[in-house]
Amino acid sequence: MILDFGTVLGLLAAALYFTSYVVKSMLPLRALALASNVFFIAYGYVNASLPELVLHGVLLPLNARRMWEIRTLAREIARATQESPVSQWLLPHMTRRTFNASEMLFRKGDPAREVIYIASGQVRLQEADQLLGPGELIGEIGLFAPDKRRTQTIVCETNGELYAMTDEMIYRLYYQNPKLGFYLMRLIVERLFRDIERTTPAPATV
Repeated sequence: MILDFGTVLGLLAAALYFTSYVVKSMLPLRALALASNVFFIAYGYVNASLPELVLHGVLLPLNARRMWEIRTLAREIARATQESPVSQWLLPHMTRRTFNASEMLFRKGDPAREVIYIASGQVRLQEADQLLGPGELIGEIGLFAPDKRRTQTIVCETNGELYAMTDEMIYRLYYQNPKLGFYLMRLIVERLFRDIERTTPAPATV
């Protein structure tokens, strides 16, 4: 049996569409979905199928935009240094809210369900007696601790503004781009090293 051109296009489109459900990484998934949209549009044109043309004509720009967003996030995470702080690539996915002086964000031992970025104002780590200000990301250690419990009590020293992201959203972003996991790992290690330096007695001088 000799397949006509339209049928070949349809089979290729179906194969790409099916494969997009098999891959686990979001970027290849979107690329395959985008390719399947192109072949479905060609199939619909050859076979004069208006529903195919309309459906995949709408899905094509949507998949292209999602792919662009994922690639942009990947580039920003790869450049996540002091010159490219968390505020430039993570804040668009976070929820903003204000806080007041003396407000308690969470207590030591509370369930850890979100990570917090301080945009303005100051908060105090009670157990460590340490002030944190704008640009600090807090709560990431408790979020990834085995028991998912807060390791510090955080009290607001002044009025200010913060951005929060739930653990569900972090896992979703990590699924889209595993590089986020390496960035968060680096943040946690840096925080642990700072805590070790803070608690290690200074060498005696003679």
